[in-house]
Parts: sequence; C-alpha cells; structure tokens
Amino acid sequence: MKKPVVRKLRCAVYTRKSSEEGLEQEFNSLDAQREACEAYIASQKPEGWVLVPDRYDDGGISGATLDRPGLQRLLADIEARRVDVVVVYKIDRLSRALMDFAKLVEVFDRNNVTFVSVTQSFNTTTSMGRLTLNILLSFAQFEREVIGERIRDKFAASRKKGMWMGGFVPLGYDVKDRKLVVNEAEAKKVRMIFERFVKLGSATALVHALRAEDVTGKQGKLVDKGYVYKLLNNRVYLGQAVHKGTAYPGEHHAIVSQSLWEKVHGIIAQSPRHRANLTRTQTPALLKGLIFGPTGRAMTPTHTRRGNKLYRYYVSTDALKHEAEACPVRRIPAAEIEGAVVEQVRAVLRSPEIIVRTWRIARRSLDGLTEADVRDALERLDPLWDELFPAEQARIVQLLVERIDIGTEGADIRLRTQGLTSLVADLSAIQPEKRRAA
Repeated sequence: MKKPVVRKLRCAVYTRKSSEEGLEQEFNSLDAQREACEAYIASQKPEGWVLVPDRYDDGGISGATLDRPGLQRLLADIEARRVDVVVVYKIDRLSRALMDFAKLVEVFDRNNVTFVSVTQSFNTTTSMGRLTLNILLSFAQFEREVIGERIRDKFAASRKKGMWMGGFVPLGYDVKDRKLVVNEAEAKKVRMIFERFVKLGSATALVHALRAEDVTGKQGKLVDKGYVYKLLNNRVYLGQAVHKGTAYPGEHHAIVSQSLWEKVHGIIAQSPRHRANLTRTQTPALLKGLIFGPTGRAMTPTHTRRGNKLYRYYVSTDALKHEAEACPVRRIPAAEIEGAVVEQVRAVLRSPEIIVRTWRIARRSLDGLTEADVRDALERLDPLWDELFPAEQARIVQLLVERIDIGTEGADIRLRTQGLTSLVADLSAIQPEKRRAA
C-alpha cells in the first residue's frame, strides 16, 4: 500500500523584541523565541513542515508599527510565494494593533499562507479561529494602550517634579546620573547667543555672524536660524522642566537669567517686519553730515510720502534757504547715492592694498595682530553687510567715509582708511581666541 504524498509546507519563523535591552547577550529573547518555534516546526515534520533557512528578526522595534525590516522582508517573501506558514511565539510578536494585524491576515489569505502561534493554538482558516484571534488581538492592543498610558502618566509626574526624562540634550548641559548638569564651556556659548540677539535684534544677522565665527551646536554642526530660534525658546535654560506646554521648576541649574530671557522674548514677540521698520525709523540717514553739494554746502536728508510709499532724498541747503538757482544740483535720491557709497566701501573691504595698509596702522595699537587677522575680519564683514541694521551700517560708513562731493558730473567719494583700524579692532574682538592662536 502506497503512503499518501505529503505536501511540503515551508515555514518561516518571525521573532520580535520591543527594547534593545539584553540583545547583546549570547542567548537573548529572540533566540529563545526562535528555539521554541523551531521545536514546534520539528514536531510537525510528519505533516510536511520544513523550516526555511532565512531569519526574520526585529530587535528593539515596537509592535505598534508595521515598518520593521524583518517583517517587511517576510512579507516580500510571502508575496513572492516562498513561504507557506508563518510561525511566531505569540501573536503580539507579529503585531499588537488590531488594524495592523487585519492587514497582515489579508496578505496571508491572498497568498494562501497559514499563521501559527506556538503558545496560542488556533486555526485562522475557520470562523472560530478568526474569532479567537480577534479576541486575543483585542487584549494585546488593550495591554499596549494601558502600558502607554502608564508610561505617559509616569513621564508627566516626573516632569512635574522637575526631573530630566531623557531625549535631546540641549547645548549647555551634559547628563550625569540621569540628571542635567551645566557644561560651563557650552553655557558661555548659550549666554553669548542670548546676549547678542538682544544687541542685534535679528536672528538672521545673528546666524550669519555665528556661522562666520564657526559657532557650532551640541553635535558639532554650524548653527542655523531654526537652531537659534529653538535655543532661544528653550525654557530649560531658565532652570525649568516643560511638559505639554506647562513649565515646572527643574532639578537642574539655570544658564540664563530671567531678565535676559524677558529681553529676548520681548524682541521675539514683535514681528520681524515691525522690528525692521522700527529700526529704520530710529536710524539717521546713512550719509548725514558727509554729503555736500556743488556749492560746498552740506546736503541734508529729507523725505516725503505718497500714499504708503516713503521717498528719501538729500536736499541742498541752498534749496532749503530758497536759493535754488545758486545750486545746480538741488536734490538727489537717497537710495541711489547711498548705494554708490556702500559699493565703494565694500570694494575697500576687498582690496588687498587697503588690507595691508590697515594692518600696518592697526598693529601699532593691537598687539599680536597679523595681516591674516585683518583679512579675515574684513572678509567676514562683506557678506554680512546686507544683514546689518541701518544704524550699524551708518556707523561703519561714518568710520570709512571722509566726504562726498556731489557735482553735475557725478559724485566724488573720499575715504579714510584710518577708520578701518577701529573697525578691525571691533571685528577682531569677536574672536580673541582665534587671534591669540594665530
């Protein structure tokens, strides 16, 4: 009598562990799950069950998501018709979410794959087996939600006590014994960023300056605008622990004072456009006191409005005194002449001859100053010019421009390189450590 032919069933073992704890051990939880599944497959050898050699393991990955490397490889092999039976230690190893598990069962059914849990005996091909599966999955999902609630409650209670609960470690602190401790070197950098924001009033200008000075964050990357705003809004620096928008006194020490924090956030509370407009209205004309008409008399800044537009001019004092016929150039557009002067100033900053001349003068009053220091200082300023506040631009122009004479043929701009000495001193003071290192 011939024995009936038994169809071979290719069995894949799937294992998962939510945390990475213990995975470094020689025999860990994944190995224990696999060993139990392999023993079950071996017991079904008379039924034609055969273990496939591939391993489908996910260590340190939650069952709340299907985006797991081992599971995705298993699903790919199922779609490729390389697997007939999926074997797990418990159903929650495959998924804890009812909806996710329904998606997996749909894939299994479409490819005629059977699902088996070695510790929970049921058959997914029958209605009773599906009911049992749904009940077990409901309890698995309930357990996951209860665990999540317990963790969230513990986290909230800990934050209310001011405890550090892990995560991203902010610049200015290190973690020791699960507590934040001040890193003095980084804390100075944090305070410097707060203080300079108050002085400049512009995150854009601040970021340009910080990047020019190679200022980096906690991970060693150059800071950007997003990083600076995140730092300026981090209440950890006030010595507080924040949970869901509510601040509690923290166990760690503050890095910035309450008064400095309030100054920074008083500026942030204003819109960037309002800040820029406010600065413009408070700033004198760029060339005030420097520009003279063809008759040798000073030209004074003035403006007029047409609708919502502001038009600025420099007007000859001859015209203001009703002696317009005595002056061939009565007024000139402020933006036009200021642009020409600024272009001359920026050309000076890039000129090798001016750099050398400035160094020779500046080294008399700045000990240890090198030509490279002067070059670096002026090169940092040029790309920053457009981000400077008008008041700072005006200060630099006053340092570098001696006189501007307006004639019928154009403008004669006279510069004074002596003013660069003071400018270089200011710029070099920003990075004293670099100058000493040079």
